Amino acid sequence: MKHIPTRNGILTLILALVLPGLSALAADKAHAPATPFLHPGLLHTREELTFVRRQIAAGEQPWKTAWERLLAAPSAAPDYAPSPRTEVVRGAYNNPNIGSSDFSRDSAAAYTQALRWCLTGDEVHARKAVEILNAWSATLKIVSGHDTKLLIGMAGVHLCNAAELMRHTSTVWAQPDQTRFESLLRQIFYPPIKDFYPTANGNWDAAMIQTMLAMGVFLDDRAMFDRAVDYYFNGKGNGAVRNYFNAFGECQESGRDQGHTQMGLGFLGCAAEMAWKQGVDLYGAGDNRLALGFEYTAKYNLGYEVPYEPYRSFEGRYFNPAISPDGRGKFSPIYERIVYHYHGRKGLEMPYSREAAARPPPEGRTGSSHLPWGALMFARLPGPAKP
Repeated sequence: MKHIPTRNGILTLILALVLPGLSALAADKAHAPATPFLHPGLLHTREELTFVRRQIAAGEQPWKTAWERLLAAPSAAPDYAPSPRTEVVRGAYNNPNIGSSDFSRDSAAAYTQALRWCLTGDEVHARKAVEILNAWSATLKIVSGHDTKLLIGMAGVHLCNAAELMRHTSTVWAQPDQTRFESLLRQIFYPPIKDFYPTANGNWDAAMIQTMLAMGVFLDDRAMFDRAVDYYFNGKGNGAVRNYFNAFGECQESGRDQGHTQMGLGFLGCAAEMAWKQGVDLYGAGDNRLALGFEYTAKYNLGYEVPYEPYRSFEGRYFNPAISPDGRGKFSPIYERIVYHYHGRKGLEMPYSREAAARPPPEGRTGSSHLPWGALMFARLPGPAKP
């Protein structure tokens, strides 16, 4: 009698035929080289830097006015002096503040000096940016305190953007110093932020996402980059994009205050732009959930009424029954990049974000958590205007 395989026997036969092929595919994938990162490839590409440089040289607006604001900033001065520390301590709400403000200020200055170098070719500013990077990488041994994760998330992205520009546009940064800066990122910055902070208000996770993503690009570390991207899409905490905003754009922190809400928005927007440069679309996640969040927040802060649903955060740690007027109307410098992408690249109207972006930017101010100079670098897309 002819043998008829049982159901289990058929499955075994199928697996025997298929598994070798699957194993080979898995092996090929494991050994396949990852797509190389674009450099410079954080907030600014060579094309964008060239475009802005030409606009400044031609005296075109709004670049001319934005450039004058940058030149007037203390952080752009050729004699800027960094204040590195061996240990930086940031307590809750920056109390105690033991070098925390110095760290944040110097991080923003490194980025500003790197931009000034890229947009002028004046090597004085290239050397100043490198001086700041080297001062901190040679000195800092530990970041501690209640707000350790938040501080690294807020300031680290400034340093990474400065470092990315200097490594890929200049020859003044010595290789041993670059290697020491890499160690700063891997040994001091990465361990505290590696696992995020799911139960904190979402701006914490958002800050860490942006810096981890930036570190991944600068270090050519695909696993680190992917860890940040995956958390943005799928993280369980308050900072993941589908947790930070509900379906109509209300933010997890909208009932807390408008300053922290805009912090989270700005950090996620920064992460999205850097990922976009590397061919990863965070902007489009959840049917453009980030765009909804920006529009909702801009609309409310412009004085319009918006719907509100009581919002309970991850694991119920925070519950805000009503939208908060605290800080209403005080705009953070976060809207230019969002308009640049959703309106400029994608053709979405974004009326409230555009109105917010058109207001005089509070840029270059001491203590700002966001990367400055959005009005200069994201005023308009390079290339021919769209019809």
